[in-house]
Amino acid sequence: MSADAITVYVPRDSTALALGANEVAAAIAAEAGRRGLKVELVRNGSRGMFWLEPLVEVATGAGRVAYGPVDAGDVPGLFDAGFLGGGAHALAQGPTEEIAYLKKQERLTFARVGVTDPLSLDDYLAHEGYVGLKNALALTPEGVVQQVLDSGLRGRGGAAFPTGIKWKTVAGAKAAQKYVVCNADEGDSGTFSDRMVMEDDPFMLIEGMTIAAVAVGATEGYIYVRSEYPHAIATLNEAIAIAAGRGYLGDNILGSGKRFRLEVRKGAGAYICGEETAMLESIEGKRGVVRAKPPLPALEGLFGKPTVINNLISLASVPIILARGADFYKNYGVGRSMGTLPFQLAGNIKRGGLVEKAFGLTLRELLEDFGGGTDSGRPIRAVQMGGPLGAYMPQSQFDTPLDYEAFAAIGAMIGHGGLVVFDDTVDMAKQARYAMEFCAVESCGKCTPCRIGSTRGVEVIDKIVANHERPQQIHLLRSLCDTMVNGSLCAMGGMTPFPVLSALNHFPEDFGTPNEKAA
Repeated sequence: MSADAITVYVPRDSTALALGANEVAAAIAAEAGRRGLKVELVRNGSRGMFWLEPLVEVATGAGRVAYGPVDAGDVPGLFDAGFLGGGAHALAQGPTEEIAYLKKQERLTFARVGVTDPLSLDDYLAHEGYVGLKNALALTPEGVVQQVLDSGLRGRGGAAFPTGIKWKTVAGAKAAQKYVVCNADEGDSGTFSDRMVMEDDPFMLIEGMTIAAVAVGATEGYIYVRSEYPHAIATLNEAIAIAAGRGYLGDNILGSGKRFRLEVRKGAGAYICGEETAMLESIEGKRGVVRAKPPLPALEGLFGKPTVINNLISLASVPIILARGADFYKNYGVGRSMGTLPFQLAGNIKRGGLVEKAFGLTLRELLEDFGGGTDSGRPIRAVQMGGPLGAYMPQSQFDTPLDYEAFAAIGAMIGHGGLVVFDDTVDMAKQARYAMEFCAVESCGKCTPCRIGSTRGVEVIDKIVANHERPQQIHLLRSLCDTMVNGSLCAMGGMTPFPVLSALNHFPEDFGTPNEKAA
């Protein structure tokens, strides 16, 4: 492509593709050809403003200018309006970085997403890529672990366990073989940040896993991806091959003498395989059933060997920590919730998408300032955060700061950062029933409280709604939930009561029991 060609960015992210991005890219190329104009098309990642997808950006002397949502039929009109020079048009959004939704974020992990070509290693290197790995190789393994400990990074998958402690445990274990496993089985409702990293900045995940391997002495790694993510799987495999070809993976990483090989493993659609030990069973080729603990996977994990298991966003957060230092990262956030989290807005929301912010903003700020309220225009009645096992939060809790401890104090959880919004037409008794039914379908069946409790839970909620001995059935439901919380082997059964009890406590009128709200 000649130097005077104008660069036009059209996302290759799954969301953009579903909304016609390939057709838009083809239309731009064809229209430029018809008009004899030189255009270089770059298929970047999505900026995460999904209501504007496909979002087309044009490189100008004053920076990128955005247009969206663009349909293939809009392309001739965009050319007529001089969009290649940033011309005015009904779809013009102005300079991309000045769009309020984007400008108000603190993008650390997602700094490159939407900016670079996901499969250009040169692009990645030009935007601080592999600085973290180079710094890690200059430290001792203990020094790398200490940086992660000092950063305050906690697991971004749900339990919020300190990442550095996991690494320290595996590093201290004596074994000839150790593994690093990335849990990218993103099955929670309303979540897509893992998918975006894999599709839109895969080298960041590869770098994070390589740093983890250097820190703990692992030589092999696996990325466990759900089968519903074919674009992510294809992008990861291509990125792994590119990284290996350039010496960033393999038997001699950047000439350091350290070895790390990486492989993608595809899940078969079981929600329970998001639980770390069930995931290990699946990687080993077995049925996805939860293991009893102890032993901890950090000591006896994949194939019985010491294993680092982290959520994708945890690993993707590591490169910037090693590139800029622990102090830089922990200066974001509040209390023990340090750094940033990519929150994902979904459900009945006007401006759905990804918002990376430091911990400490309120749920209301996310819903109103970023989300713009409901898409239906009706009042928000409830928000479920933390996936299908997360509590339903009423309006009275929307001013809670997004902080692990603050959410735990009200019986809610931040989890993976995904939230699903419901307006005032939602039937919360149906939502509670859905939680029990979901558990019954997705349970691995190993423990009785989860396997049988969820089935009985559906039956009891049906009796409550039908007003069949309602007071006794409500008492029975609460007792059943107590058994599931305290008796289940893993979080599948142990957390299913959260959405059920929150619906019953905060929305008793939907169960026909206005006076039954818990104290």
